[in-house]
Amino acid sequence: MIPEIGHYALVLALLLAVVQSVMPLVGAARRDVAWMETGRMAAFAQLAAIAISFAALMQAHVVSDFSVLNVVNNSHSLKPMLYKVAGVWGNHEGSMLLWVFMLALFGAAVAGFGRNIPPTLKARVLGVQGLIGVGFLLFILLTSNPFARILPAPLDGNDLNPLLQDPGLAFHPPFLYMGYVGFSVAFSFAVGALIEGRVDPAWGRWVRPWTLLAWTSLTMGIAMGSWWAYYELGWGGWWMWDPVENASLMPWLAGTALLHSAIVVEKRDALKTWTILLAILTFSLSLLGTFLVRSGVLTSVHAFAVDPQRGVAVLGLLILATGGGLLLFALRAHALKIGGLFAPLSREGALVLNNLLLSVSAAVVLIGTLMPLLLDAFGHKISVGAPYYNFITPFLTIPLILVMALGPFMPWKRADLPGVLSRLWVVALLTLVSVMLALWLAGVKPVMALVGIAMAAWAGFGALWEVADRVKLFRVPLRDSLSRAKGLPLGAWGTAVAHAGMGIAIAGMVGTTFWLAEDVRVMKLGDKASIAGYELVLDRVEDLNIANYRTEMGHFSVSRDGAPVARMKAERRWYPVAKMQTTEAAIHTTFYSDLYVVLGEESGAGGGWVVRLYHHPLVPWIWIGSLIMVLGGCLSLSDRRLRVGVPARRTAPVAPALQPAE
Repeated sequence: MIPEIGHYALVLALLLAVVQSVMPLVGAARRDVAWMETGRMAAFAQLAAIAISFAALMQAHVVSDFSVLNVVNNSHSLKPMLYKVAGVWGNHEGSMLLWVFMLALFGAAVAGFGRNIPPTLKARVLGVQGLIGVGFLLFILLTSNPFARILPAPLDGNDLNPLLQDPGLAFHPPFLYMGYVGFSVAFSFAVGALIEGRVDPAWGRWVRPWTLLAWTSLTMGIAMGSWWAYYELGWGGWWMWDPVENASLMPWLAGTALLHSAIVVEKRDALKTWTILLAILTFSLSLLGTFLVRSGVLTSVHAFAVDPQRGVAVLGLLILATGGGLLLFALRAHALKIGGLFAPLSREGALVLNNLLLSVSAAVVLIGTLMPLLLDAFGHKISVGAPYYNFITPFLTIPLILVMALGPFMPWKRADLPGVLSRLWVVALLTLVSVMLALWLAGVKPVMALVGIAMAAWAGFGALWEVADRVKLFRVPLRDSLSRAKGLPLGAWGTAVAHAGMGIAIAGMVGTTFWLAEDVRVMKLGDKASIAGYELVLDRVEDLNIANYRTEMGHFSVSRDGAPVARMKAERRWYPVAKMQTTEAAIHTTFYSDLYVVLGEESGAGGGWVVRLYHHPLVPWIWIGSLIMVLGGCLSLSDRRLRVGVPARRTAPVAPALQPAE
């Protein structure tokens, strides 16, 4: 009965989405308050309906209702409760239900918190959100019903993909989807502004917090996915340029550009048409990521759907949203007035260069991801892997990082480059010290590693020095500097923290990429192995039955210079229901590095086990830096200026016209 309630709630949500998409758009065109208010109430009602549906599917998974096909295919009675809950979105149908739940949540948030938004623009934003909801709800109901029954019900299920039975994968998709779907609000604001034919600083202030929330969530989602791949897949890496990884990176790059471009709209009333276009393209790349994962065109641990019908349906939604947005942009962009002028050498100019480099980076990843698929459709097989990306990205990231530290020191409208550089001498000195330290610790080879460390230090110290410069550290008494620091807006702190986090993450990427140590050997009980100054001994290997899997667990003693350091446990797991084997790497983490051990299969010649050892210098900094970036986003989101004090739009009096129609 409960699954049927969930199904009917989805149908009701579709009807409410139709109301939300029609009533406010017509009401805004007629300037009818009652019709526009209907869209607001429909957004709340749609969220409630989808929440009921989502709760119904979760209940079916929690109680192991094997009369529901989705539960049969993705659960098992012996599965731990955390993974029963995570199994709700660990499959195609459930993940799409999570997608529309997030979409409805953002629509309701706009309806509830957008009090300062003009009624007509707010109505149009809600209307566009409703249209997106109509498309995806139709897709779920027609091709991906999560409540389909199977009779007679089997005694047990087929289990969730063992690779997804991990705490990281329990939380990674919700954050990722919050990022993907969050950009739909920026898209809706862009389309609403095009319909109205007006973009001004107030619009930039309204769109920025939604973009920031989406960017922060997507950053967290990507970081958690990278961490999961690092410790769960047992291959010793954290990023492999998998097409589905790229699918999340592209909207992140475009969203970062959009976030900075919206600042220019807000502060200087410039880059309006470019910001509108970025909002459309960012959400389009989010939809492209959804298509790549859900269509079955890719083979990946992330990909769920293999039904061509579903792929065509998602592709249709992508074409409608992207094509419709770009068509409206082509028809209406000329109506947007040109904003304030600025010199190329200015903070606006730095942000334009930032946008250009980020956009080109997104285009590079897009080409590398889609080109093999397009050529494969015409019978040509090519592979685009890490060498392609590793060759091109330095040419884009190095100038991007240089500008990232320079930009905050530049004034708006016009800047003096010698004066800006003179304020950065401390950053340059600290960067040089960092490079010399890396040279002393790791040697001159490879040169690109030293360049990478220089860029990381430039970004990190540049962000910190920008705050120090604003509070006049060392130029006024310390008490005055602390008072100035206390008075700095949270948005300024957030920007500096996010930029510093980026510098830390870059250092981690450089360290593990260029100074990784690796050793693969066969080890018997009592054998010793050495790597990066550590000595490991294989003490014992035991077989255990745990919950819904069997494991072969290797116990290692780790010492350094004769002193005990840690005891590590590496596993090979076998899931009998899914008939799948996974690895659980043993990782000993310090602030500066990871010691990483993978237990392989037994060796046929002479006994023993194949053991892979890795030493990853600075790799923890990747996720430390990512979390600091997320903290920076949260600090900026908590800035009161993003909630109150929005500049008033100077418009002709409309109150008398905004009356209910007779």
